[in-house]
Amino acid sequence: MDLPPGAETPTQELSDKRYYRIGEVSRITGVKAHVLRYWESEFRWMAPAKSRSKQRMYRKRDIEIIQLLKRLLYAERFTIAGARKRLKEMGIDRALDVGELEKSIRDDPLSQIRRVREELRSIRALL
Repeated sequence: MDLPPGAETPTQELSDKRYYRIGEVSRITGVKAHVLRYWESEFRWMAPAKSRSKQRMYRKRDIEIIQLLKRLLYAERFTIAGARKRLKEMGIDRALDVGELEKSIRDDPLSQIRRVREELRSIRALL
């Protein structure tokens, strides 16, 4: 499935650092800093730790969760509410397992309808 412009997953890999600042996370994930802050307000459990100077300090697990959210919202076309519901149903640990997420999405009738609609739009664009 095609991602919207700017939603591609960058190839930059994580270093051995323990914490990453928001700008670094933005570069690693391809998600702009203001979007990360918005997601933090929508997904309260996603809030990273803050340093004494109030800078957000993300861990590798936080980055994995951001990449999962990005996939649900951009690639799978879930709404914020839909992504929140899916993560609540599956649990973060299970959702982070790509195979489990794939199976869950594949089995979801609404996801199947979304995929068919996307394919129909592609076909319509060709005509």
